[in-house]
Amino acid sequence: MFTQIGEIAEPIPVVQSDTKCDIVYHLFKSNPSLEGIAVMREKGVSLMMRPRFFQQIGTQYGYNLYMGRPVELVMNTQALVVDYSEQITDVSVLAMDRDEGEIYDLVLVTSGESFFGAVSIRRLLLAVADVRAEMAIFMNPLTGLPGNHIIDERLSQALQMDHFSVLYVDLDQFKSYNDSYGFKMGDQLIQATANLLRKLFVPPEAFLGHIGGDDFITILNHHDYKYISEEVISGFEEMKKTFYNEHDWHNQYVLGEGRSGLNRPIPLVSVSIAVVTNSKRKYENIDQIIDEATRIKKGCKAIAGSIICANDTATTPC
Repeated sequence: MFTQIGEIAEPIPVVQSDTKCDIVYHLFKSNPSLEGIAVMREKGVSLMMRPRFFQQIGTQYGYNLYMGRPVELVMNTQALVVDYSEQITDVSVLAMDRDEGEIYDLVLVTSGESFFGAVSIRRLLLAVADVRAEMAIFMNPLTGLPGNHIIDERLSQALQMDHFSVLYVDLDQFKSYNDSYGFKMGDQLIQATANLLRKLFVPPEAFLGHIGGDDFITILNHHDYKYISEEVISGFEEMKKTFYNEHDWHNQYVLGEGRSGLNRPIPLVSVSIAVVTNSKRKYENIDQIIDEATRIKKGCKAIAGSIICANDTATTPC
């Protein structure tokens, strides 16, 4: 299954920004199926789509005005340009978010400092459909979020990023909640948590997955995790009020069976966020990330209430 945008990119003609429009005209005329061409300029790559070109030269004075002049006068300097490794699904979001007049333009793909190729919207949408059909097999049935197979793929891809933050989001005291309120309410709490996380962790800047049970994972393409982690905690603390009856919320605990077999007060559900970044350490494989997250999460769970702990600078030491 193709997952990276570069895997579905196709070659298109490339011209320099000082290429005369009459050459571009003959290039389009001799290739009726050619949607657009790449235009190389001093800083980056631009796009010249067939409809835009003929619209420009098709005006009353356009032909005489542009045909002997460089294509840079009419090219689109704001074309969507993405890296080879970008996820197909993430690129589709960017493509559909463009202005209406550019929504059907080619997506230009680079690899490092070089132009690699282009992806048509038709090919992009077909690839997205294939990806989603394949992903559906690996989705968590309760939340519809990507499960462990896709999570492992994304963690492997994160290892190639210059900056990443991996956030393990875990609900504390969830078993006691299930015991007190039943599995149906427990499932609803998991789904509500997933919906909260969806609103905060939005592609392409973030990936969100559901490990299973009450464990979630998100991957950011930067190290600025603190603010969004605090948003998770404040949102969860507000949301969880609706999942308790008045008596338990007033007491701030539920009665649950302890190891002795006797009922004892157990705190309300809270959220722990264990954060692993590559700001101070390089990771060679995903097992190293998982081991580090497990260590941090253990420290988080030793602290009562909702908490954020990280391997670079912990919000609360752990």
